Amino acid sequence: MQLGLAAWHRYMVGHDLGLLEELIAPDAVFHSPVVHTPQAGREKVLMYLTAAGKVFGNDTFRYVREVIDGPEVVLEFTAEMDGIKVNGIDMIRFDLEGRIVDFKVMVRPLKAINKVWEMMAVQLENT
Repeated sequence: MQLGLAAWHRYMVGHDLGLLEELIAPDAVFHSPVVHTPQAGREKVLMYLTAAGKVFGNDTFRYVREVIDGPEVVLEFTAEMDGIKVNGIDMIRFDLEGRIVDFKVMVRPLKAINKVWEMMAVQLENT
């Protein structure tokens, strides 16, 4: 799991899509803060995480807290999007090989969720 978390942090710094693809398990599931149904499979998870990287990929994004419990990790983040302050968490579960099997994002406040939805919709339209 530590290898997976270290790889995730490397991805967040360099946005290496090859690394991200290797990091996601074939049967991974992504839970969006704005999409009702879980998105299952490596291709869908890759699509959502890539879009999120573009939406949040500015110099204001910071992980500010990290909680680790076995294969489960909670990473609290802050960012600013179009002047709106965003606070959220990435809840990640890794398998024994250090690959992501479950990724859930939660965002607050409501104004931030609306901005995330708006910007993610644009990114996902372009994929």
